[in-house]
Amino acid sequence: MQKLQLHHSGMLQGEFGLQRLNLLFVFQVNCPGCFLYGIPLMNKIFQQFQNRLGILGLSTAFEDFEYNNAENTSLLLSERIIVGETKKAMAKYGHEKYPKSIDFPVAMDVTMDASYPIDKAATQIASKNHEFVNYSKAEQAQILSKIHDYLNQLPKAPLTFTLNQFRGTPSFVIFDYNYNIITEWFGHKTEREVFSTIESLISNPDH
Repeated sequence: MQKLQLHHSGMLQGEFGLQRLNLLFVFQVNCPGCFLYGIPLMNKIFQQFQNRLGILGLSTAFEDFEYNNAENTSLLLSERIIVGETKKAMAKYGHEKYPKSIDFPVAMDVTMDASYPIDKAATQIASKNHEFVNYSKAEQAQILSKIHDYLNQLPKAPLTFTLNQFRGTPSFVIFDYNYNIITEWFGHKTEREVFSTIESLISNPDH
């Protein structure tokens, strides 16, 4: 099983308590799809499963750093202020601010710096490829060198987003108390499908 690498700089809202089963919702404040689909879904999940599921929203930033930051995330949570493309999308529905409360706990992804060794980061990213351990030493070294180059050229590297190599936002990860990833997906799934998955995992004592 793949391990979830979860890092945040502290809670911006609520508290996250690790449980037998947990759901991570990764979003950006400059991401219309996160607000039109992701947050409403997460609110419903929180309302129905909060006593049986650890739930955490993680605000991240892999682009548009002038919008996707802790300050704008805090303004969203406290005053429902929206920015950038999200603001444009909501304006089409007649909303100057986000019309819904955000009910679930939220934290901020951290930016990778010298305190997190690049060698460690490269190894964790390489391990996302199940075949990596079967490659020759020379092939592994070549892959790690390419990951080093990739990390060094990033203007900023959001730690959780980068280490887990998420495809974008919104991303969802269901994981256990040992941070083993049970299932994950990117983008839209129907509410019925998501709720069915959660119910099935909660009722399965092996998870």
